[in-house]
Amino acid sequence: MATAAPPTLDATYRRITWRLLPFLMVLWILSWIDRVNIGFAKLQMLSDLKFSETVYGIGAGIFFIGYFLCEVPSNLLLEHIGARKTIARITFLWGICCVAMMFVTTSTLFYVLRFLLGVFEAGFYPGVILYLTYWYPTERRAKVFGLFMSASALAGVIGGPLAGAIMTGMNGVNGWAGWQWVFLLEGIPSVLAGVATLFYLTDRPAKAGWLSAEERALIEADLARDAAALGPREHRIMASLKDVRVWQCIAIFFCVITANSALTFFGPSVVREAGFTDPLTVGWIMSAAYLCGGAGMILNGRHSDRSGEARLHCGISAFVGAVAIAILGFLVPASPGLAMVALAVAIVGTMSAIPVFWQIPGRFLAGSAAAAGIALINSVANLAGFGAPAVMGYLREHTGSVSTGLWLVAAVEALALVLILAFVPRATPELERRAAARAAHEPA
Repeated sequence: MATAAPPTLDATYRRITWRLLPFLMVLWILSWIDRVNIGFAKLQMLSDLKFSETVYGIGAGIFFIGYFLCEVPSNLLLEHIGARKTIARITFLWGICCVAMMFVTTSTLFYVLRFLLGVFEAGFYPGVILYLTYWYPTERRAKVFGLFMSASALAGVIGGPLAGAIMTGMNGVNGWAGWQWVFLLEGIPSVLAGVATLFYLTDRPAKAGWLSAEERALIEADLARDAAALGPREHRIMASLKDVRVWQCIAIFFCVITANSALTFFGPSVVREAGFTDPLTVGWIMSAAYLCGGAGMILNGRHSDRSGEARLHCGISAFVGAVAIAILGFLVPASPGLAMVALAVAIVGTMSAIPVFWQIPGRFLAGSAAAAGIALINSVANLAGFGAPAVMGYLREHTGSVSTGLWLVAAVEALALVLILAFVPRATPELERRAAARAAHEPA
């Protein structure tokens, strides 16, 4: 009787990817939709509730204050109790908060619920980034990060038309406005997904009963090899928080998130200002732009892994996004077609920079220091998510156009390339050698 062939490393990683990534991507899609559906709800919500652009900008951005305050504790809790319980708790609570948004009647309640949404969601994104480092070595991570983060683009593809269809088709049903139905119908799936997470996720490779003993041994050995190749890294929590490289990463990511938040929360408004006023049409245009953004994230992450280079893959992508945003400011509302092309390029450039960026801190942080450092980078940098919408809303209200805000955002994002060139060193020769060797054995 023939014996089964021993498992190979590549086949085992493919099995892990098919087990973890689709589920995590679904969670990220739900998270992204519940976070940014306010941008579509705004098209009806502001006139119904008599909110100003400034009120909307503050409410959209205050999410990131709660996010900032709770993200590091959440990631440290994940390191202590495991990803399964932590991610389940996060998903369930943000779903409840999204549903509660349908009952907003005042600016105060709007601010409170958006703040709580940030509190509840805090830790999900950096938690998944940390979680994936438990399963993949350095030279495989950019592609995996890109796959996971491309779910935000898929959320844009799904969320825009879905929100537009709900707002158009459900407006007035049961006496509720279309924007209220958006929050209800998009929040319930997250509540159910939080329960499902408890039964599906596995904390670490050693606990993966769906892998054979030989496969678990292969992964553990490969991760140990990767840790040895990276050499000494910071493991102490407090030391990582004082590390100047962490704060350099914060500055870089702040610039990228400034642009990402502006495009996320004001993208639908830019489309409308360009002359496309129907909510469903706005949704489809944003859907197409995010589809391009998702492709950019995956392709840029894949090329980064194959070359072993991360700094320029991040910096140049961000610069392309910045240039497109600046051009967009000149095209709205004069040239609607060209403006939509510029919007799509801005989303592609900005989103493509994000997964590759997360290769940078992983090269000098490990263990609990990685849990704290990654969360700190994401939480502080995401304060740009508060500042960008608030400033965009203020400038839109006081200038009558989104252009001034877009130019300011473009200048901030362009700074990311300058900071990367100034502070981020090239990858070690060992990482580049390993990437080149693996690329030689992969299909093009």
